[in-house]
Amino acid sequence: MSVYTPQTIEEAVELLATHPDAMLLSGGTDFMVEVNFNHRKPTEVVSTKAINELKVWDVDHSSHTVFIGAGVTYSTIEATEIAEVVPALAEASRTVGSPQIRAAGTLGGNLGTCSPAGDTLPVLAALEARIVIASPGSHREVAFADFMVGAKKNSLRSGEMVVGVSLPIVRGWQGYAKVGVRNAMVISIASACLVRDDVDDSVKVALGSVGPTIIRAHDAEAWWKDQTVPRSKEMFAEFGARCALEAKPITDHRSTADYRRHAVKVLCARLAARSSSR
Repeated sequence: MSVYTPQTIEEAVELLATHPDAMLLSGGTDFMVEVNFNHRKPTEVVSTKAINELKVWDVDHSSHTVFIGAGVTYSTIEATEIAEVVPALAEASRTVGSPQIRAAGTLGGNLGTCSPAGDTLPVLAALEARIVIASPGSHREVAFADFMVGAKKNSLRSGEMVVGVSLPIVRGWQGYAKVGVRNAMVISIASACLVRDDVDDSVKVALGSVGPTIIRAHDAEAWWKDQTVPRSKEMFAEFGARCALEAKPITDHRSTADYRRHAVKVLCARLAARSSSR
């Protein structure tokens, strides 16, 4: 197996363009598991470990945006100013694996794998993140909704790689929650992120592990916006039920479709209640 270690983004995309079958390696917390179990047998690998440009992050309060490089680790997200301005992303990062995994795993790796169970992906969907992509000689941005196109499938073209993510700083409450078979080091059975904007009292909700892609609960969001009655336990329960109707879960070795749908109902009701109790 040939392993290439570019020092810059430009070198990396040139390698990907000339070696279209090469696998891009970031933290390796997903990729190396598949290699170890012989699910993948790569002959060429492009490692991003030495590309310092990918490890940069920036909080711009003047434009109310946050940029997070693809090489930024979960441990960095949960322990820096990123956690203050995008708390849901920090909450999601804290649920990823062990401390060792969080020190190696990256936001870009989560996007590269593009699993519906990826913990940070519902947060990116709810915040309507822009994915910054590089190719030889150019850059482009793609909305998260257009980036993830299927289970473990994204819209990257040959010779392209994710270099970072741009997120808005939303004035309001946001939170992430998931259900698994234990409290830590677990792949989610169902997950949800809710972002509430104080400006217009709107909410955005994204569901993970209950469909081939991350699902935005647009109908439930619209229902919430139409409500004029005071927030109540009954309203939160109804909101959770409406979110569950938009889930598209399957039964597999980790859970049943019915349980996943029930989990979404409970998670979204709880997140809605938490958003209204501060």
